[in-house]
Amino acid sequence: MPGGPGSGPGATTGTGAKPDRPPKPPAPGSGSTPSAPGTPKPGGGGGGGTTSPPPPAKPTPPPTPAALKLSAPQRAPADKRWCEKVTVEFRNTGGTPARSGTITFATHIIGALGVDWATIRSSQPLPAPIAAGATRSQTYTVCLESWRVPLGMRVETQDVSAVWE
Repeated sequence: MPGGPGSGPGATTGTGAKPDRPPKPPAPGSGSTPSAPGTPKPGGGGGGGTTSPPPPAKPTPPPTPAALKLSAPQRAPADKRWCEKVTVEFRNTGGTPARSGTITFATHIIGALGVDWATIRSSQPLPAPIAAGATRSQTYTVCLESWRVPLGMRVETQDVSAVWE
């Protein structure tokens, strides 16, 4: 029907038909964004609202692996001369928990005159899990074989190290 309603320039003649000209962009500050003909608008397309999609979220970087920092060993005597109680503080400065691991003690055998006769290494499990950003303290009893520490000698755990997952 020529000259009927909706037959002027730029008018469409039904759903899905293309306009003669591209749609005009909205006035600045109107808060809506143009959409291509035939595509639903964000928010369900039911009409009425002029909501725009949320801005894309910045991707969060992957968490950093666990990173344990160990304090210097705090020593205390035990009930036997070839043993001592060693307290260590574990601080996880990483972004994920330390799920498992071992701590290694370097225990020195010291003679009566202060001579360092030997260093014996021993290992025990970490107090896992240690959450990201958490600090945990653990006291271990570190013992050597009694025959390694003759009468008049003592043990000193001077160094600690750890490996973890």
